[in-house]
Amino acid sequence: MKILLKLAFSSLLALPLTVNAQQESFPEGTVPNEHNLEGVQWPRLDAQGNTYFRIHAPYAKKVQISFRGPMTREADGYWTYVSPKPETVGFHYYQIIIDSISAADPATKSYYGMSKWVSAIEIPEGLPYDKVQNVPHGDIRMKKYWSEMTQAWRMCYVYTPPQYDKNANESYPVLYLQHGGGEDETGWVFQGRMGNIMDNLIAEKKAVPMIVVMDRGYALPPGAPTVRFDNPQTNAFLAGAAAPAPNAAQRQTPRPAMNMQRMLGMFPELLVKEIVPMIDASFRTKPTRENRAMAGLSMGAMHTYMAVLSNQDKFASLGAFSGGSAGPVDQIDTLYDGVFANPEKFNKQFKLYFMSTGSEENPERVKAFADAMKAKNLKNVVYYESPGTAHEWLTWRRSLREFVPLLFK
Repeated sequence: MKILLKLAFSSLLALPLTVNAQQESFPEGTVPNEHNLEGVQWPRLDAQGNTYFRIHAPYAKKVQISFRGPMTREADGYWTYVSPKPETVGFHYYQIIIDSISAADPATKSYYGMSKWVSAIEIPEGLPYDKVQNVPHGDIRMKKYWSEMTQAWRMCYVYTPPQYDKNANESYPVLYLQHGGGEDETGWVFQGRMGNIMDNLIAEKKAVPMIVVMDRGYALPPGAPTVRFDNPQTNAFLAGAAAPAPNAAQRQTPRPAMNMQRMLGMFPELLVKEIVPMIDASFRTKPTRENRAMAGLSMGAMHTYMAVLSNQDKFASLGAFSGGSAGPVDQIDTLYDGVFANPEKFNKQFKLYFMSTGSEENPERVKAFADAMKAKNLKNVVYYESPGTAHEWLTWRRSLREFVPLLFK
C-alpha cells in the first residue's frame, strides 16, 4: 500500500510539469541561457546570438531589460523581448526594470556587479578553456581573517591546485588576482571562471600549478564612508560597456569622474602588510618575490600597479587587464620613482610585465605604453589585445588565459 501511494503521489507531482512542458512552446532553434536556474526556460538565445526574454508581470505598466529596449505586453500577462540583432559574444549583466524599479531576474543566478546583485546572460564563445572539463580539479576555499588596518573581519577566496592536499610536502607560487570596481571577491570565482581556466591550463601543462588569492578590493580606515559604484553614470560604464550595446559609441562610454584616491583606498598597502603574510602563514607558499605575482582587471589593475611597482621587493610579475597604463606615456621616465627609466634594473626586477585590453575599449593608450616600454629595451613586456571585446568579462577571461602560462617559468 505504501509503495502504491508513493507511486501515485510521484505521478501527481510529475503531471503538471509534463503538461506545462507540452503546452509551452519556444522560439525555434533556441536554448535556455546557461545562467538560468535549473529547469528554468527563459531567457533564451539562439545560435546566432539573438536573445529572447519573457517576464510575467500582469499588473505592470512598463517592463524592460536593462541596456535593451522596452518589452512588449502580451495578452496573457507576460512581457516579451527579442533582440533586434545578435548580441556580442560574452558574459553580460542585466536587470529587469518594472515600472522604474530595477531588480535581478528571479529566473537566473545572481552575480555581484555594479555594487548590487544582478543577473547575467551569456552568448557562448564556443571554446573549452573556461568550461568544466574531465581533468583534475583544484579547490576554491574561503579564508576569513582579521584586519588590524580596517578593524574588521575580511574574507578572500583561495584556489589551491589539484593534488595540493595529497602533495603535502610541496610548496607553490602565488598569484594575487583582483576584481574590478562594483564587483567583489566573488567576481573571478563566478563571472571569471578562474577555477576552470586554471584547471584546464594546468592539466594541459601550459601553466605551473599555483595558488590564486582573490580578495575584496575595498579597504578603508574604520569609519570612512563606503565607496560604491551604483550611480547611473558609473553603471553605464561598468555594465553598459560590458553589456551588448547597440552601437560602438555606447560600448566605449568614457569612465565617469570619481575620487580616485577614495576608490582605490588602502588596499595595496593592506595587501602587502596583512594579506600576503596571512597567506604565507596559512598555505604552503614559496614566499619569495620571484614566486609572487599580482594581476587585476580595471580597478584591480590600478591596485596592481600601486602594489607591485611600489613594492618590487615583494613581487616579480604583474598583469593589468583593462586597466590602462601606469601613467602618461610622455612621463614614463618619472613614474613610480623612475622604475621604467633604467632598463638594466627593470629587466632584473621583472620576470613578466603583462598589459591587456579589449579591441573595443580604446586600446591605443595601453598599446602606446607597451610600445614605449619595448622601445626603451625593457624586457618581458607582453601586450595582449582581445579581439572584438570591450570592458567586459570575456576580455578578462581571455587575458587570464594568456597571462597565466607566462608565470613562474
